[in-house]
Amino acid sequence: MALTSTKPQVYTACDMDAPSCYEFAGGQACVFTVRAPGKETVNQDSVALISRGQQEGVFAVADGLGGLPAGEKGSAQAVESLSRAVAPAADGRRLRECVLDGLQQANEAILTAGLGSATTVAVVEIRDGVVRTYHVGDSAVLVTGQQGKLKHHTIAHSPVGYALESGLIDEKTAMFHRERHMISNIMGAADMRIDLGPEIALSARDTVVAASDGLFDNLYVAEILEIVRKGPLEDAARELGDRCRRRMLEQLPDQPHKPDDLSFVLFRPAGS
Repeated sequence: MALTSTKPQVYTACDMDAPSCYEFAGGQACVFTVRAPGKETVNQDSVALISRGQQEGVFAVADGLGGLPAGEKGSAQAVESLSRAVAPAADGRRLRECVLDGLQQANEAILTAGLGSATTVAVVEIRDGVVRTYHVGDSAVLVTGQQGKLKHHTIAHSPVGYALESGLIDEKTAMFHRERHMISNIMGAADMRIDLGPEIALSARDTVVAASDGLFDNLYVAEILEIVRKGPLEDAARELGDRCRRRMLEQLPDQPHKPDDLSFVLFRPAGS
């Protein structure tokens, strides 16, 4: 299915049975979002695909904070504000400027609403085969090559995330750390900051993953890379969702297990 340049594809409070895939920004994008197993309240994650033509677009995953009121409203505000700012316009603004404006506007809207809600967000800009990441909190983005080489991985804005990046702890310790749920940067705070990644030119068979922490708290990075680096993208998206959900449903020794809302977008350039 081709995604039109005039209508963003937005998922809020949504439960999907299977990934949805689209022709998008010079490649293919697959979206999946579902609430935590056994959860009776709504999925607090939100996802958006925002096309700006055949070779340009933005996708985003926002994870409303479950410990605060109306988390789903915060995540929805994030992707909806971003969609309005990024959608095709006649003002000729650069995509980077539109993304930053959209995220700032979302933060202001969440604060103005006064509900006490907050969200994290991971955003990927694609322009002529080049990607750039933006993120707030511990929703994350990674870029991998066909052989599983990790080309980029955003750093979670959290004490555990910084300790992992600095080498003070290893990934296994981080996955089971008692303070893993703590984050130091959120959308819905006056001091919110946006972390911009480098521009990365995608090669054939590269895959981009943007996801809520429901993915990264249940699967090791090596597991994610092994799943997404090969085969049709839709099959990879299905397997990623299935394996993560199995991990949430059954706690096994030495394996991470954290039932949570799960949302992700996978992207590959055309010809991969």
